[in-house]
Amino acid sequence: MTDSKVMIDLQNVSKWYNKDFQVLTDCTAQIRQGEVVVVCGPSGSGKSTLIKTVNGLEPFQEGQIWVDGVAINDPKTDLTKLRSRVGMVFQHFELFPHLSITENLTIAQVKVLGRSEEEAKKKGLAYLDRVGLSAHANKFPSQLSGGQQQRVAIARALSMDPIAMLFDEPTSALDPEMINEVLDVMVQLAKEGMTMMCVTHEMGFARQVANRVIFMDQGKIVEDCTKDEFFTTKRSDRAQQFLDKILH
Repeated sequence: MTDSKVMIDLQNVSKWYNKDFQVLTDCTAQIRQGEVVVVCGPSGSGKSTLIKTVNGLEPFQEGQIWVDGVAINDPKTDLTKLRSRVGMVFQHFELFPHLSITENLTIAQVKVLGRSEEEAKKKGLAYLDRVGLSAHANKFPSQLSGGQQQRVAIARALSMDPIAMLFDEPTSALDPEMINEVLDVMVQLAKEGMTMMCVTHEMGFARQVANRVIFMDQGKIVEDCTKDEFFTTKRSDRAQQFLDKILH
């Protein structure tokens, strides 16, 4: 993995809200092509903010972020084009409620990538089948369970042929019995070599597929190590407290 190219490169990223509340402090990390990195930490530690800076959904005031060599905060960077190459799956699905599942899968392909309706539909339905929901193509989001909606959201992101996938607590809004159906899709993606940055508290997922774990606290990256080191070696006191709580 160390021989693969750096896909996401964060260097000394800092962010403030209203000039007096610092939410990210000097965050540096690299995610290589094909790597799965889990970002965890207590509530309010800056995890979601960090992952949203990667595709420009959250601006930052200091530091640099490159995605596949493209600088996020360069004024010449076309963020819409960049975001089309970096799939994002949110906590609350973010599907269009007035559109059918098929329409949800095709609209961005047509409007952003310029694909024909036929081409977009073919690709979208192929990914819908891959997440096990081809029978629901003509339904609307409200007719699906939370777990099904999240799988549609993943299929929609994959339909854009992303170079990397960002997951922002994708299971936290789901009922417990629906979590595994979403994690199963994510595990499969990881096994296929998708570059993934996942904000999650699902430590079983981290143990199964993560290459590295980034632990954050109070806007800082406190730990950045292999999963084996994170789970088996004594960590910083703050990380150990977090693990003790979440694993028991």
